[in-house]
Amino acid sequence: MKILIGAFAMLFIIPLYGQSITGVVLDTNSSPLEDVNIFNKTSGQHSHTNTTGYFAIPNTKKGDSLYFSRIGHETLLEVITDQQTSLQVILTPSSVSLDQIVIVSEVDQLSRIVDIDVKNNPVKSSQEILRKVPGLIIGQHAGGGKAEQLFLRGFDIDHGTDLALSVDGLPVNMVSHAHGQGYSDLHFVIPETINNIEFGKGPFTASQGNFATAGYIDLKLKDVLEQNQVTLEVGQFNTQRFAGLFPVINSDYNSLYLASEVYLTDGPVNSPQNFNRINLMSKYVYDRPGEEKLDLTVSHFQSKWDASGQIPQRAVDAGLIDRFGAIDDTEGGNTSRSNVSLNYTKNLNENDSFTTNAFLSKYDFELFSNFTFFLEDPINGDQIRQYEDRLLMGVNSIFERKGKELASFDLDYQAGAGFRYDDVNDVELSRTKNRRETLERLSYGDVDELNAFAFFNAEFKKGNWNINPSLRLDYFKFDYNNKLSPVYDNRSENKVAVSPKLNVIYTPSTTFQYFLKTGVGFHSNDTRVVVANEGEDILPAAYGIDIGTIIKPASRLVVNAALWSLFLNQEFVYVGDAGIVEPSGRSRRVGVELGARYQFNDWLYAYSDVNYTYARSTDEPDGEDLIPLAPDFTAVGGINVDNLGAFSGSLAYRYIDDRAANEDNSIIAEGYFITDMNLNYKVNNWTYGIIIENLFDTEWNETQFATESRLFNEATPVEEIHFTPGTPFFIRGKIAVTF
Repeated sequence: MKILIGAFAMLFIIPLYGQSITGVVLDTNSSPLEDVNIFNKTSGQHSHTNTTGYFAIPNTKKGDSLYFSRIGHETLLEVITDQQTSLQVILTPSSVSLDQIVIVSEVDQLSRIVDIDVKNNPVKSSQEILRKVPGLIIGQHAGGGKAEQLFLRGFDIDHGTDLALSVDGLPVNMVSHAHGQGYSDLHFVIPETINNIEFGKGPFTASQGNFATAGYIDLKLKDVLEQNQVTLEVGQFNTQRFAGLFPVINSDYNSLYLASEVYLTDGPVNSPQNFNRINLMSKYVYDRPGEEKLDLTVSHFQSKWDASGQIPQRAVDAGLIDRFGAIDDTEGGNTSRSNVSLNYTKNLNENDSFTTNAFLSKYDFELFSNFTFFLEDPINGDQIRQYEDRLLMGVNSIFERKGKELASFDLDYQAGAGFRYDDVNDVELSRTKNRRETLERLSYGDVDELNAFAFFNAEFKKGNWNINPSLRLDYFKFDYNNKLSPVYDNRSENKVAVSPKLNVIYTPSTTFQYFLKTGVGFHSNDTRVVVANEGEDILPAAYGIDIGTIIKPASRLVVNAALWSLFLNQEFVYVGDAGIVEPSGRSRRVGVELGARYQFNDWLYAYSDVNYTYARSTDEPDGEDLIPLAPDFTAVGGINVDNLGAFSGSLAYRYIDDRAANEDNSIIAEGYFITDMNLNYKVNNWTYGIIIENLFDTEWNETQFATESRLFNEATPVEEIHFTPGTPFFIRGKIAVTF
């Protein structure tokens, strides 16, 4: 390890030399374009533009052919003359097509390819975009206001324990949350503001630390709006949605837009959800192409809802309730979040740039649930209340050097450092009655958690090879003040995690990429777990490896495949619903991923992703070693139609196989196959649409748990499947106008 750290440190002091072609890439409105791929067909070198549209590509000489490609724009060929050392390139917008994909030696190349799916079929909710990540399954089980349950790579991630989520660099995961570690509520994102999605699977990215075990996802919001847009949706279950996006400033260097959303619904359940959500957002961008860029985003979100909760299968079978009924319909909650997020990028010279991200959030949360009904309290019932009041802040700064030479390699590297601090007050778990009366406090305290980090990431490029070693250091300071103690009881622990990574990418042509990704991460942990375990084994290591390929055998066909493995030393889980710590031991997961995307013609596009995972607890005997709710086989896909005259739309499916709901597979969570459809017709600046969820009215369970509960008329408890019913056939109409 010391040798590895020393080698990284030497990169700062070894003289760097060499020539580069630099430049800036703009759209036809003279706005900079980020993430444009620049590929030197002669040398095999590649680069991409940063947020200011700036690029530098090394070892480029007279006669070399540079290809500039970006999704949604025509690919441009530029032949270098002997006088050229700097370029200004204009890319012309065009319909989205796989023709615009060039395979290069990037670590997360698949993320750029999946962006085709987003552009071809814009999402209808901020949660739906998560389904664009191949293999990611989501489910809602609390009236639409609670964060979704996530599944990826053999993990029941709950609400975000092992998947790092962010929006333009603003963290979404909540550490040491009242409901559960990593709780990630994306409802503050207005879907019309989403530009694209960046993701990576596994612990292979040095800039990602806490929660990034199964991977990371960063949603990128639009910088500029060209037109006003107003959208109205009305549908079944007393559903209404209104969204408005309004550009306020669009000048040479400045842009500002406002966005808002109101969403109301009662849902398909018998007891109305009375759900309402309000979103307000503003984004300001100051951008001098090729020089610097600043963006400032301010947003506020609030929501409240009632819920029918998870119901036991036996109550439905006995006719006590139907699938959309409730045992306790007094569940529900309310939450709000206010955010300020700033990103600044400055190009220091032709090779160096500096980027800073800073954020501040004020967040509160209150949730009422009843999972066991009358198991603990046969008189008042088992309703619980979870509450917290949080202030979240942080800074992340990165220095980047690109386009230099080291020995016979071209070198890009990043050095970053930052911190995140969570001040969480009155974190509470209580037994309650009718959402009004507190019967007993089970846990109550304040959490202070600091995560300071630094990382170094290098890319050694030579011909078709990209060798990417990196190292990340995370320091955690955990504090918990137990307010239920009769005396002052504040406990504190700290811990350091060291996470080396090495990725090797080989791209023999613009149609093939082979990759080997290896890395060490760590399983995130709740402050209450840390102090309960007195700092022992609190950041257990996660070891990952991916081997795979991305192939483009034809101009309009892309295929990807990967074989992967992930091993965790330990999984401590803080069960927020019970206020207890559950150690679940070591685990291993191996899997296979296959995907394909095909552009039939300019208006017809199809995609499909299939994932198989074998997930087991290694410390348990055979037959009792299954990981509850871990998906083993999933598949998603669809067909998108765009620019077929005035028509556009999509037909999409998602499938998850039956899976074990407990360790010995004696209780099964049933799988499902669901098909969604949308159809749009555009006349001038008006768009008329129909959105249908569950087109074939399939009866399905969206979320399922093996839970021990007791009904009011039962003498003994029963453990079986408790489920939230999936949405039945659900149609709503949409009218949108731009002006």
